[in-house]
Amino acid sequence: MVPSDVVAKGKVPMENIPNRKKHAVKRIAVSSKKQITIPKDFYEQLGIGNEVLIELADNKLIIRPIHGDHFDFSDLILKDLIEEGYAGEELYKEFVYRKSQIAPALETMISEERPKAKTYTWDTLEDLFNEDDEE
Repeated sequence: MVPSDVVAKGKVPMENIPNRKKHAVKRIAVSSKKQITIPKDFYEQLGIGNEVLIELADNKLIIRPIHGDHFDFSDLILKDLIEEGYAGEELYKEFVYRKSQIAPALETMISEERPKAKTYTWDTLEDLFNEDDEE
């Protein structure tokens, strides 16, 4: 293991740090229709299917593969509706309505919390994880 103080001072190349994921970068063209093509090796490595999530954050595009529906709370919504006494057509209509409210609610929560998030650098992570050592 490379001592953290040596790494923090930049004396060891990042690729020599154990368990550090490699950072891959490729330059790709943007078509006249404002479309991009995901390089095949990236596509295969990430196991991307027919859709991805794309996010604009801190002037960067973040593209993430979708592995199943991460925002499907159908079972919980249905359970609540049954407990609230809904049945038949009324149950169906309320279920559809509440399910349609999940994505906007999550987007609102994320947009409210994003300004509180902090982008960490190697130095700030070092400070974060060593804060107990200073006490």
